[in-house]
Amino acid sequence: MNTICIDGNTLTLEDVERVARQKTPVELSEETQAKVQKCRAYVDKVIARGDVVYGLTTGFGKFSTVTIPPENISELQLNLIRSHATSIGPAYSVDQTRAIMLLRANVLAKGFSGIRLATLQTLVDMLNKGVHPVVPMRGSVGASGDLSPLSHLALPLIGEGEAEFQGGIYSGAEAMRRAGIQPAQLQAKEGLALNNGTQVMTALGVLSLLEAERLCQQADINAAASIDALQGTPAAFAELVHALRPHPGQLASAANLRNLLEGSQLRESHRGCGNVQDAYSLRCTPQVHGAVRDALAYVRSVLAIELNSATDNPLIFPDAEQVISGGNFHGEPLAIALDTLAIALSELASISERRMEQLLNPALNRGLNPFLAKRPGIDSGYMIVQLTAASLVSENKVLAHPASVDSIPTSANQEDHVSMGSVSANKLLQVLENVRAVLAIELLTGMQALDLRGIPSSPPLERVKELFRQKVPMLQEDRTAYPDVDASVELLRSGSLLDAVMAAGIDLY
Repeated sequence: MNTICIDGNTLTLEDVERVARQKTPVELSEETQAKVQKCRAYVDKVIARGDVVYGLTTGFGKFSTVTIPPENISELQLNLIRSHATSIGPAYSVDQTRAIMLLRANVLAKGFSGIRLATLQTLVDMLNKGVHPVVPMRGSVGASGDLSPLSHLALPLIGEGEAEFQGGIYSGAEAMRRAGIQPAQLQAKEGLALNNGTQVMTALGVLSLLEAERLCQQADINAAASIDALQGTPAAFAELVHALRPHPGQLASAANLRNLLEGSQLRESHRGCGNVQDAYSLRCTPQVHGAVRDALAYVRSVLAIELNSATDNPLIFPDAEQVISGGNFHGEPLAIALDTLAIALSELASISERRMEQLLNPALNRGLNPFLAKRPGIDSGYMIVQLTAASLVSENKVLAHPASVDSIPTSANQEDHVSMGSVSANKLLQVLENVRAVLAIELLTGMQALDLRGIPSSPPLERVKELFRQKVPMLQEDRTAYPDVDASVELLRSGSLLDAVMAAGIDLY
């Protein structure tokens, strides 16, 4: 397993997923260690001079006018973490927490936060040895970044709070003991360096974006299967058409549909049927899926910048011998991007559910049985799975309302405009789950429809159907429905269908 070297400048979105999901180890380069030590030396110099500097020798937020005596500076940092750990609700998953830990370490590795190398190394050790702080999901307004959840993240580092270790939940002190890691004793600036920044919303955004990109590819597979099963025409996906409106995402989706439908015997069987155009949910798939892709490209660009940015406060500039209190912690760039991602993803589910209606409705499905039941009337077939999909699509309409247009003053009006970026990130997680489920249900119905046609589709779609049928048998008569839905969802979550298509030589854009 390769080690990822974090330096605050070169981390990629894919690196984050490798560390989060595959537990790839990380390390600090010698150059990074030197940067961190140099910045810390300047912090110690400022403290020794007795300068009045926000967060180093003063209180926080509205208490920024309160000067802290030298003998209380360490206590100040400890109290900051304790008092700010106020989040509630279910905890983030281990994968999500690992991503947050990595991004916090990466920011500190930039060398502008003033943390001691030993404290940063403790965080890196926790990540590599699997000590995962319990971080509740709710309680951040995205103002000074993610103050509350990042404080929960810091608690086990100082031997407090709770942490997951090797499948069990322990006190922070016990988890650290079991992992053989000595908790840190915070000194000047270190509490603020640990809990000030946008790493929670960034981490959630990165993991969600990567999954969303895969769902875009899956949505094209779904659409191709539904279109072929409905005896649709691929004429609308011709390169000539899309060259005249060359949005990058639209071009990619149209190319995917052409490649996925190439060589379909089912298409050849009805070539002379006279159908010249299909419903919008089929014909306009590249335009809708493409717009989603283009929105995702914007979100990727924001996240790529953010995960290598210094977002804490104040920032330490040892070369310039300055400590500057700014606003890089404000989550607005992320809040808007993550709201955009939720809106875009919702459209994937919306058009998917409409293709499902085409498959199930006997007035629209070109000769297939109502609800794809083998014995209509005796069996309900897939009548109610479409109801589930409709429910999720409608739930997404509520969740897609942007959190970033809201703000509520906090900290006695010192933080008088906040981003709500963490709210954007949290509801995005549910949108993502809903979209995956809707696509899984469309795939369930699309595979049934192809089987009912009885004529082979294209080679890549036949391969998809073959793998799908290993998990979900064809519906011959009604059976308990949810295991089939769950199995389809897990297939999409695993990415195995995408792998199979690409292994068959089909490039998915």
